[in-house]
This record gives sequence, C-alpha cells and structure tokens, in this order.
Amino acid sequence: MESILKSPIRIQKSENSKIDQVDFDNLAFGSVFSDHMLVCDYKNGSWETPTIVPYGPLSLEPAAKIFHYGQSIFEGMKAYKDNDDIFLFRPLDNHKRFNISAKRMAIPEIPEEYFMEGLKTLLNLDKDWIPQKDGSAMYIRPFMFASGKGFHASPADEYKFLICLAPSGPYFAGKVKVLIEEKYSRSANGGVGYAKAGGNYAGQFYPTQLAKEKGYHQVIWTDDHKHENIEEAGAMNIFVRINDTLITGPTSDRILDGITRKSVLEIAKSEGIKTEVRNITVNELVDTAQQGSLKEMFGAGTAAVISPIATFGFRDTDYDLPEMEQSYAIDIKKRITDIQYNRANDPFGWRYKV
Repeated sequence: MESILKSPIRIQKSENSKIDQVDFDNLAFGSVFSDHMLVCDYKNGSWETPTIVPYGPLSLEPAAKIFHYGQSIFEGMKAYKDNDDIFLFRPLDNHKRFNISAKRMAIPEIPEEYFMEGLKTLLNLDKDWIPQKDGSAMYIRPFMFASGKGFHASPADEYKFLICLAPSGPYFAGKVKVLIEEKYSRSANGGVGYAKAGGNYAGQFYPTQLAKEKGYHQVIWTDDHKHENIEEAGAMNIFVRINDTLITGPTSDRILDGITRKSVLEIAKSEGIKTEVRNITVNELVDTAQQGSLKEMFGAGTAAVISPIATFGFRDTDYDLPEMEQSYAIDIKKRITDIQYNRANDPFGWRYKV
C-alpha cells in the first residue's frame, strides 16, 4: 500500500464563494456545503494525486458498480475553530476505522497521508466556513465508493474517495424518544454491521420510518437472533445508567466501534464512574425502569456527541426516564465538547491541531 503522495495536492479554487448566502446562526445538520471538496481516484491498482475542486456534481456511468452492488463506505468527523486555530477530534481513529470498513467491503484502503493531508488542506482552504457558535461545528464526510463499471457481480476496479464539508448545527434538538425494535434487524453475526457501509443505514430507514409514524425519533436495535439484547441506535451507540453504574454493550460484528463511545468510557473511568461493558437485556431495561434504578439512557456518536434519551417504548408501553440533577450524560458531554472546542486541557491527547 502506498504511503506517500506522488505529488502535491492540486487546488482548483471556486470562482464564486457561497459563504455570504449562509445563515451561520441557524444551521441545520448536514444540508449546507462549503465551497470545495476533495476528490481522489483509484485506478490501475493505485491512488492518484488528490485534487481539491469546487463543490459540485459528479459524473458517473450508469454501469458504475456503486449503483448495482453497493460498495460504499463513509466516516463522520467534525472540525472546530478557536479564533484562527482549527482542531479535529481523534482523526487518526477515523482513518483507521475507515480502512477497516474498506477492507470488509473489498475496497482498497486509503493511505493515512492521503486522508490526513487531503483533509487538512481542504479545511485550511475553507476555514472561514467553520462555525463558531456553541453547538455548531464543521461536519466532515469522508466517503469512498465503486466508480468502476460493469454488471458482473464482483468488486470494482476503480474507486473514488471524497471529502465534503458541511457547517452544521445540532443533530438532535429537544428530548429524544426511542422505540425498541423486535422484528427488524440492523445486522447479523458475520455481516457488515461493524463497518460504516452505506447499506447499513439504508436498511434502517424503513423500520425507523415505522417508528416515527408512532411518534418516536429513533429505533433501538436488538440482537438479530432473539431480540433480547440492546445493541445500538440508528446513528449512535447506546449507554444506560443503572443506579451509579454506566453500561454499554460490547462491540461485535453487529455493533460499530464508535469513537465517541470509546471517549465516553475513558472519561467516565477518569472521573471515577463505575463502567461495565456487557450485554444489556431488554428485560433488564424494563425491570430497572419499573423499579426506578434506571437513571439515564443516552446515545453517543459523532453527529450528536451525546443525546439524552427521555423515553423508550417497548410493546406499546412507554417508559419515561427521570431528569437527573447529577447527569452523567450532561457532565460527560461537557467534558468531550470542552476538549473539542479547545476550552479545556486534553489529558487524553485526543485534540488534533490542523
């Protein structure tokens, strides 16, 4: 695998910036895009030199294998700005996970230098797009897909790697209500649940749509075999607090190894909070909710950081969680975001200055 860029990253600047058209005080999530994007092609068995071009449409043949066999992966990251300095949060972990996903989907891995140098060059070019309002950030979407053509059911011979930037506000607003799923499954043992593959999310949309029709925001997935164990939500790993113990399920073929998830566990341990990584059954969740020992439940992920869950539904019954004065979710979210926004010391070495 190549380890160095063949030549400097080429930059084609946009002639007309769109930045003056953006209301940075009222940003939705992931719906506004900066002036530029990075594109890098894999052809003839190697990666070509990345190019930064104005954000815009791509040209693909109808026979491109992405349309037929779904070879597609992505990552979710954020950039933050403190005056003139730009910071990332654990970006090398994102690169590592990106390549884990690529390997599982039979896609060529992207060298670290291509990923990191391309990202830093792009961020420096569009740094004025990074919002500084509290709760907002520059959402970063690295992704890769099969651009090679052919109707034969086999891996493509050409791929495109891109990075696009979206200045964004909060992912969730208000209290989150979730439904525990017993019929549909997100993934199975031996499958691709641990990869950030596009199809994983496409398969979630229909069950999530059904849940939304019942008044819920997200689905909580359970294991594919007996639907007994809590696994994860559509875009988040799940944590529960029973009395004063913080618990999350173990990663597996079915569960994404979330970077925010790992950060939550490390911060909790540093603060002396008892943590457990183990299976959490639906019955345990219901029993502890009825007994009053279920104190908190929250999702953790790049997009939302930490999203407290106010209510979970199971078999036509809703269970409301109490509002805690000493909330683990609120405390840990503050610890993470203070590191991300460069408002506090970073004893873990997670903050990466661009």
